[in-house]
Amino acid sequence: MIRWRQKDFCGIRADQGKEKRKMGRFVNPGNRAFAVALRSEIYIDKTGLIEYTNRVLDTKQALICNSRPRRFGKSTTADMLTAYYCRGCDSRQMFSGLSISRTEGFSRHLNQYDVIHFDVQWCSEPAGGASKVVSYMKKSVIEELREEYAGILPDETTSLADALSYLNFTAGKKFIVIIDEWDVLIRDEAANIDVQEEYISFLRGLFKGTEPTKYLHLAYLTGILPIKKLRTQSALNNFMQFTMINPGVLAPYVGFTEDEVRTLCKVYDRDFEKVRYWYDGYRLGDYHVYNPNAVVCLMLQGDYQSYWSDTAAYESIAHLINMDFDGLKTAVITMLSGECVNIRTNTYQNDMVTFKNKDDILTALIHLGYLAYDRKNQTALIPNEEIRSEFSQLLEENRWSEFLQLQRESDELLEATLEMDGKAVAEKIEKIHNEYASVIQYNNENALSSVLAIAYLSAMRYYYKPVREMPTGRGFADFVFLPKAEYAGSYPVLLTELKWDKNVQAAICQIKERRYPDALESYAGHILLVGISYDKKSKEHSCVIEAFYRQD
Repeated sequence: MIRWRQKDFCGIRADQGKEKRKMGRFVNPGNRAFAVALRSEIYIDKTGLIEYTNRVLDTKQALICNSRPRRFGKSTTADMLTAYYCRGCDSRQMFSGLSISRTEGFSRHLNQYDVIHFDVQWCSEPAGGASKVVSYMKKSVIEELREEYAGILPDETTSLADALSYLNFTAGKKFIVIIDEWDVLIRDEAANIDVQEEYISFLRGLFKGTEPTKYLHLAYLTGILPIKKLRTQSALNNFMQFTMINPGVLAPYVGFTEDEVRTLCKVYDRDFEKVRYWYDGYRLGDYHVYNPNAVVCLMLQGDYQSYWSDTAAYESIAHLINMDFDGLKTAVITMLSGECVNIRTNTYQNDMVTFKNKDDILTALIHLGYLAYDRKNQTALIPNEEIRSEFSQLLEENRWSEFLQLQRESDELLEATLEMDGKAVAEKIEKIHNEYASVIQYNNENALSSVLAIAYLSAMRYYYKPVREMPTGRGFADFVFLPKAEYAGSYPVLLTELKWDKNVQAAICQIKERRYPDALESYAGHILLVGISYDKKSKEHSCVIEAFYRQD
């Protein structure tokens, strides 16, 4: 469900209700934060997540860590859960009309629980720095618990886990604990062992073992990284983890789905295909997921650009890319060209320090949102034009010589292609293959296409990501470069056929015989037929280019 300008909601005072209770900052903070989301011009209904949390309350699955990248709605989700469960406020009208209101357990769980909610990142400033965050959170929450349950907690109680256990033992109280930006100390204090050990000990005290099952209805942690591993196991291995690698049943609640974006495009009169090119690419289960912040900014502002904000976490691994750690540079170039790279994600320790190989770095980038993960094929890829532009900018700012040189050579290749200089094209592809794609062994046409994608990297300034195996008249064209709308009048379509150990003229003949240009009927303009072949024995490339003109 999508709402625009919540006129029906704006007249409702957050926290209104029959039961008058004092709202705390951390203990039962009410529904005011979620009210802000509902008042926004664009709000996408993600309350289906509550149906899942209702189902797992007071079960072994009630400990949840749902990690996702920045600007993917982590805080809004945490605020939503707080508004729904929190005692002392009346959120019925707030949730009326949203999907959760139509479920069986809606009223049974609505505003029925004591909720503790804190944002670790926010706590850092009032605490006076990272080393004091844990003590600040414990002290602040315990003070509010003493006020909420006057006369119960002993004065000497300084452990939050002990306080919750004592309230359960003496008064039968159970809690829902929601922690936003749970991993900020893991990311920002990656080299501070003392801070990390104190924080992990704090979390284990709250959630690990038998005692927490007595005082917890539900725990919901959200942040960017999955839970830190200690050696080979999670520091909190009793948590159900939902990540960008394995989103499970929570996949549709991570970002905006394709259907939701289509609806927004209709309302705001945006070109869906262009939106998809710029912001699609995160593959979570059966869903294509879009960055909510980018889509909202595009809908409201109308500018197709990168709305991605620089992050300290990304800068902290930029030097590893520059060092070409374990062949990482080759992987980055391959992904920039639109290709995927194979990846093993199971060795990553879920921090920003312990990188054993390039797969660990790529896995970190997946969790940060700079890469997407294809779970079926176990590959990493750059998801869309927004992120591709961020990578290109980073490499240019860092004066990455290999990238700048490849750009120059790729520019020359594109120019030679447009000038229909087949000999020069063959020579340049062969050169780029030898210098940048030596790890790819030529043994079939698919491998040749991977090198071709790298060679035509600079073409992506003027063309959309090349379409692989595009359905055509009587078969599939190996590679089709379609010019972006703003360049359609200046640049031709490049319809490319690849051959391995065959005469290059056979590629052009196949394009004509199978009537590949018929698939481009809607394109009234110039088409270049490009045939490329690789000879296994001589290790040479050859190329033939012919022009095909479609009349208006």
